Amino acid sequence: MKKIKIFADGANEKDILKFNKMRLIKGLTTNPSLMKKSGVNDYEDFCKKILKRVKKPISFEVFSDDEKNIIRQARIISSWSKNVYVKIPVINTKNKSLKNVIKLLSIEGVKLNITAIFTKQQIKETISSLDPNTRAIISIFCGRISDSGKDVSDYIRYANKLKKEKKKIEILWASTRELYSIIQAEKLGCDIITVPTDILNKINLIGKNLEKYSVETVKMFYNDAKKAGFKL
Repeated sequence: MKKIKIFADGANEKDILKFNKMRLIKGLTTNPSLMKKSGVNDYEDFCKKILKRVKKPISFEVFSDDEKNIIRQARIISSWSKNVYVKIPVINTKNKSLKNVIKLLSIEGVKLNITAIFTKQQIKETISSLDPNTRAIISIFCGRISDSGKDVSDYIRYANKLKKEKKKIEILWASTRELYSIIQAEKLGCDIITVPTDILNKINLIGKNLEKYSVETVKMFYNDAKKAGFKL
Protein backbone atom coordinates (compact mmCIF):
# COMPACT_ATOMS: atom_id res chain seq x y z
CA MET A 1 0.00 0.00 0.00
CA LYS A 2 2.77 2.42 -0.98
CA LYS A 3 0.99 4.34 -3.72
CA ILE A 4 -2.75 4.16 -3.22
CA LYS A 5 -4.45 6.63 -0.88
CA ILE A 6 -6.91 5.16 1.60
CA PHE A 7 -9.98 7.24 2.45
CA ALA A 8 -12.27 6.35 5.36
CA ASP A 9 -15.95 6.10 4.41
CA GLY A 10 -18.55 6.81 7.09
CA ALA A 11 -20.70 9.38 8.84
CA ASN A 12 -20.19 8.60 12.51
CA GLU A 13 -18.52 11.64 14.04
CA LYS A 14 -16.45 9.61 16.50
CA ASP A 15 -15.14 7.33 13.72
CA ILE A 16 -14.44 10.24 11.38
CA LEU A 17 -12.31 11.99 13.99
CA LYS A 18 -10.54 8.75 14.93
CA PHE A 19 -9.55 7.90 11.36
CA ASN A 20 -8.70 11.51 10.60
CA LYS A 21 -5.87 11.23 13.15
CA MET A 22 -4.36 8.16 11.46
CA ARG A 23 -1.43 8.83 9.11
CA LEU A 24 -2.51 5.89 6.96
CA ILE A 25 -5.81 7.62 6.17
CA LYS A 26 -5.35 10.35 3.55
CA GLY A 27 -8.96 11.54 3.24
CA LEU A 28 -12.60 10.89 4.10
CA THR A 29 -15.89 10.37 2.29
CA THR A 30 -19.52 10.18 3.31
CA ASN A 31 -22.97 10.21 1.72
CA PRO A 32 -26.61 10.94 2.67
CA SER A 33 -27.39 7.26 3.34
CA LEU A 34 -24.51 6.97 5.80
CA MET A 35 -25.56 10.22 7.47
CA LYS A 36 -29.13 8.96 7.84
CA LYS A 37 -27.84 5.70 9.32
CA SER A 38 -25.74 7.67 11.83
CA GLY A 39 -28.72 9.80 12.87
CA VAL A 40 -27.56 13.09 11.37
CA ASN A 41 -30.48 15.55 11.41
CA ASP A 42 -28.88 18.86 10.43
CA TYR A 43 -26.75 18.35 7.32
CA GLU A 44 -24.95 21.69 7.28
CA ASP A 45 -24.33 21.75 11.02
CA PHE A 46 -22.83 18.24 10.91
CA CYS A 47 -20.54 19.02 7.98
CA LYS A 48 -19.28 22.30 9.42
CA LYS A 49 -18.65 20.68 12.79
CA ILE A 50 -16.52 18.02 11.10
CA LEU A 51 -14.64 20.61 9.06
CA LYS A 52 -13.47 22.36 12.24
CA ARG A 53 -11.37 19.26 12.96
CA VAL A 54 -10.73 17.68 9.56
CA LYS A 55 -8.26 19.30 7.16
CA LYS A 56 -7.70 16.27 4.93
CA PRO A 57 -9.70 15.98 1.67
CA ILE A 58 -13.32 15.16 2.51
CA SER A 59 -16.33 14.58 0.25
CA PHE A 60 -19.86 15.74 1.06
CA GLU A 61 -22.71 14.88 -1.30
CA VAL A 62 -25.52 16.99 -2.73
CA PHE A 63 -29.01 15.62 -2.10
CA SER A 64 -31.11 17.36 -4.73
CA ASP A 65 -32.27 15.74 -7.98
CA ASP A 66 -32.77 18.65 -10.39
CA GLU A 67 -29.89 20.42 -12.09
CA LYS A 68 -30.61 23.91 -10.75
CA ASN A 69 -30.62 22.82 -7.11
CA ILE A 70 -27.69 20.45 -7.54
CA ILE A 71 -25.63 23.39 -8.79
CA ARG A 72 -26.88 25.60 -5.93
CA GLN A 73 -26.09 22.99 -3.28
CA ALA A 74 -22.69 22.22 -4.80
CA ARG A 75 -21.65 25.85 -4.65
CA ILE A 76 -22.74 26.11 -1.02
CA ILE A 77 -20.94 22.93 0.03
CA SER A 78 -17.78 23.90 -1.85
CA SER A 79 -17.68 27.28 -0.07
CA TRP A 80 -17.33 25.68 3.36
CA SER A 81 -13.65 24.79 3.06
CA LYS A 82 -10.79 24.36 0.56
CA ASN A 83 -10.44 20.67 1.45
CA VAL A 84 -14.04 19.87 0.45
CA TYR A 85 -14.88 17.82 -2.61
CA VAL A 86 -18.53 17.98 -3.65
CA LYS A 87 -20.03 14.59 -4.42
CA ILE A 88 -22.37 14.64 -7.40
CA PRO A 89 -24.03 11.48 -8.80
CA VAL A 90 -23.22 10.78 -12.42
CA ILE A 91 -26.98 10.63 -13.14
CA ASN A 92 -30.14 11.71 -11.33
CA THR A 93 -32.99 9.45 -10.20
CA LYS A 94 -34.58 9.67 -13.66
CA ASN A 95 -31.40 8.27 -15.26
CA LYS A 96 -30.58 11.64 -16.82
CA SER A 97 -26.89 12.36 -17.23
CA LEU A 98 -25.57 15.22 -15.11
CA LYS A 99 -22.62 15.84 -17.44
CA ASN A 100 -23.66 19.46 -18.05
CA VAL A 101 -23.77 20.13 -14.31
CA ILE A 102 -20.39 18.46 -13.89
CA LYS A 103 -18.89 20.52 -16.71
CA LEU A 104 -20.24 23.83 -15.39
CA LEU A 105 -19.07 23.31 -11.81
CA SER A 106 -15.69 21.95 -12.86
CA ILE A 107 -15.08 25.01 -15.07
CA GLU A 108 -15.99 27.18 -12.05
CA GLY A 109 -13.21 25.48 -10.10
CA VAL A 110 -15.42 23.39 -7.79
CA LYS A 111 -13.58 20.24 -6.77
CA LEU A 112 -15.92 17.35 -7.56
CA ASN A 113 -16.23 13.70 -6.60
CA ILE A 114 -18.45 12.13 -9.27
CA THR A 115 -20.17 9.20 -7.62
CA ALA A 116 -22.27 6.13 -8.46
CA ILE A 117 -20.34 5.39 -11.66
CA PHE A 118 -21.12 1.90 -12.96
CA THR A 119 -20.57 1.89 -16.75
CA LYS A 120 -17.87 2.70 -19.29
CA GLN A 121 -20.17 5.23 -20.91
CA GLN A 122 -20.51 7.03 -17.58
CA ILE A 123 -16.72 6.96 -17.15
CA LYS A 124 -16.21 8.42 -20.63
CA GLU A 125 -18.82 11.17 -20.22
CA THR A 126 -17.51 12.16 -16.81
CA ILE A 127 -13.87 12.41 -17.80
CA SER A 128 -14.72 14.39 -20.95
CA SER A 129 -16.86 16.79 -18.88
CA LEU A 130 -14.22 17.63 -16.29
CA ASP A 131 -12.02 20.70 -16.66
CA PRO A 132 -8.32 19.70 -16.84
CA ASN A 133 -7.39 22.58 -14.53
CA THR A 134 -9.68 21.55 -11.66
CA ARG A 135 -9.08 18.67 -9.28
CA ALA A 136 -11.66 15.90 -9.42
CA ILE A 137 -12.31 12.34 -8.28
CA ILE A 138 -14.32 9.79 -10.20
CA SER A 139 -15.77 7.10 -7.95
CA ILE A 140 -16.25 3.78 -9.72
CA PHE A 141 -18.48 1.50 -7.66
CA CYS A 142 -16.24 -1.55 -7.97
CA GLY A 143 -17.86 -3.51 -5.13
CA ARG A 144 -21.32 -3.28 -6.62
CA ILE A 145 -20.03 -3.90 -10.13
CA SER A 146 -18.39 -7.08 -8.80
CA ASP A 147 -21.69 -8.04 -7.14
CA SER A 148 -23.20 -8.12 -10.64
CA GLY A 149 -20.60 -10.65 -11.79
CA LYS A 150 -18.48 -8.19 -13.81
CA ASP A 151 -14.68 -7.93 -13.74
CA VAL A 152 -13.89 -4.47 -12.35
CA SER A 153 -10.33 -4.47 -13.66
CA ASP A 154 -11.61 -3.70 -17.15
CA TYR A 155 -13.39 -0.56 -15.87
CA ILE A 156 -10.36 0.73 -13.96
CA ARG A 157 -8.01 0.23 -16.90
CA TYR A 158 -10.47 1.99 -19.19
CA ALA A 159 -10.71 4.97 -16.82
CA ASN A 160 -6.93 5.24 -16.47
CA LYS A 161 -6.52 5.19 -20.22
CA LEU A 162 -9.02 8.02 -20.74
CA LYS A 163 -7.70 10.29 -17.99
CA LYS A 164 -4.10 10.39 -19.20
CA GLU A 165 -4.46 13.92 -20.57
CA LYS A 166 -6.16 15.17 -17.41
CA LYS A 167 -3.60 14.85 -14.65
CA LYS A 168 -5.81 16.34 -11.93
CA ILE A 169 -8.39 13.54 -12.14
CA GLU A 170 -8.05 10.71 -9.63
CA ILE A 171 -9.67 7.28 -9.96
CA LEU A 172 -11.37 6.04 -6.78
CA TRP A 173 -12.39 2.44 -6.01
CA ALA A 174 -15.75 2.74 -4.23
CA SER A 175 -18.19 0.39 -2.45
CA THR A 176 -15.35 -1.64 -0.98
CA ARG A 177 -16.37 -5.05 0.35
CA GLU A 178 -13.14 -6.44 1.86
CA LEU A 179 -9.60 -5.52 2.86
CA TYR A 180 -8.08 -7.34 -0.12
CA SER A 181 -9.71 -4.74 -2.36
CA ILE A 182 -7.05 -2.26 -1.17
CA ILE A 183 -4.31 -4.46 -2.62
CA GLN A 184 -6.34 -5.19 -5.77
CA ALA A 185 -7.11 -1.50 -6.33
CA GLU A 186 -3.44 -0.54 -5.97
CA LYS A 187 -2.35 -3.21 -8.45
CA LEU A 188 -4.88 -1.91 -10.99
CA GLY A 189 -3.60 1.64 -10.67
CA CYS A 190 -6.38 3.30 -8.66
CA ASP A 191 -5.31 6.54 -7.03
CA ILE A 192 -7.70 6.20 -4.09
CA ILE A 193 -9.82 3.57 -2.38
CA THR A 194 -12.56 4.53 0.03
CA VAL A 195 -13.09 1.94 2.75
CA PRO A 196 -16.02 1.69 5.19
CA THR A 197 -14.95 2.28 8.78
CA ASP A 198 -16.06 -1.21 9.90
CA ILE A 199 -13.63 -2.73 7.39
CA LEU A 200 -10.87 -0.27 8.31
CA ASN A 201 -11.12 -1.49 11.89
CA LYS A 202 -9.60 -4.75 10.59
CA ILE A 203 -6.69 -3.08 8.78
CA ASN A 204 -4.13 -4.69 11.09
CA LEU A 205 -5.10 -8.10 9.71
CA ILE A 206 -3.24 -7.38 6.47
CA GLY A 207 -0.13 -9.56 6.50
CA LYS A 208 -1.34 -11.63 9.47
CA ASN A 209 0.15 -15.13 9.81
CA LEU A 210 -2.51 -17.48 8.45
CA GLU A 211 -1.54 -20.47 10.62
CA LYS A 212 -1.99 -18.33 13.71
CA TYR A 213 -5.26 -16.97 12.29
CA SER A 214 -6.47 -20.53 11.73
CA VAL A 215 -5.80 -21.50 15.34
CA GLU A 216 -7.52 -18.36 16.64
CA THR A 217 -10.58 -19.14 14.52
CA VAL A 218 -10.83 -22.74 15.75
CA LYS A 219 -10.47 -21.54 19.35
CA MET A 220 -13.28 -19.06 18.78
CA PHE A 221 -15.62 -21.81 17.53
CA TYR A 222 -14.64 -24.07 20.44
CA ASN A 223 -15.03 -21.43 23.14
CA ASP A 224 -18.37 -20.17 21.76
CA ALA A 225 -19.73 -23.72 21.73
CA LYS A 226 -18.67 -24.17 25.38
CA LYS A 227 -20.21 -20.85 26.41
CA ALA A 228 -23.45 -21.77 24.66
CA GLY A 229 -23.55 -25.07 26.55
CA PHE A 230 -24.00 -27.19 23.44
CA LYS A 231 -24.30 -30.94 24.07
CA LEU A 232 -24.79 -34.04 21.98
